[in-house]
Amino acid sequence: MKLHGYFRSSASYRVRIALNLKGLRAEHLPHHLRKGEQCAPAYLALNPQGFVPTLESDAGDILTQSLAIIEWLEETHPTPPLLPKDPLRRAKVRAFSMALACDTHPVQNLKVLARLRQLGLPEEAVTEWAAWANREGLTASEKLVAGEAGPFCFGAAPTMADLCLVPQLANARRFGVDVSAFPRLLQAEAAAKALPAFADAAPERQIDAE
Repeated sequence: MKLHGYFRSSASYRVRIALNLKGLRAEHLPHHLRKGEQCAPAYLALNPQGFVPTLESDAGDILTQSLAIIEWLEETHPTPPLLPKDPLRRAKVRAFSMALACDTHPVQNLKVLARLRQLGLPEEAVTEWAAWANREGLTASEKLVAGEAGPFCFGAAPTMADLCLVPQLANARRFGVDVSAFPRLLQAEAAAKALPAFADAAPERQIDAE
C-alpha cells in the first residue's frame, strides 16, 4: 500500500494510527501542503479534491477521505477492531469521530485559514478562529464521552474515536487552546499515546517532519 499524506495533516495522522494498529505496512509519500504540492496535476488525478490522505491499495485501488479509509481497513483487516460489534456502540463511536473529523477539523484546516487570510482577516483573528473551532468541538466531545468507562474514549481499547481525538488535541494545542478544560479527553489521549501505534504515527516522527 501507499499512503499519500503530510506529516502535520490530522486526517493523515488518523490513517497512520489505523495502519499501525492493524500492523499494516504502507509506503509514505509526502505532499507538502503549505507548498501546494497537493494541487499538482499528478496528485489531483488521484484525489480530485486535492486533500490528503489518499491510500493506494496493493491492488491499485484509490481511496480518499480518512474515515472512509479507516472503515475500509476495518472491514478488510478486522483485527484488532476499531469499531464495537454492538450497533449502538458503533453508532456512538462514529458520532464522536464525525464530530471531530467532519465538524471540527474542516473549519480550522489549512484551506479555510488560507481563505480567511485572503479575505483580509489579520493573523490574530485567523488564529482565534481556529482556536474557537477547536474549543467548540472539544467541548462537545468531552460531554459525549463523559459517562464512558476509560481509559480510552469508549472503553478499554482504542477505537476510531481515539484516532480522531489525538490529532485534534494536537491541533488545539498548536492554536493555543487550554486543553486542561477537557480532563476526560486527556485521559483517553494519555492512554492512546502510551501505545507504540500512536507514538510512531506522531507528526514529528514522519519522514517529512520539519
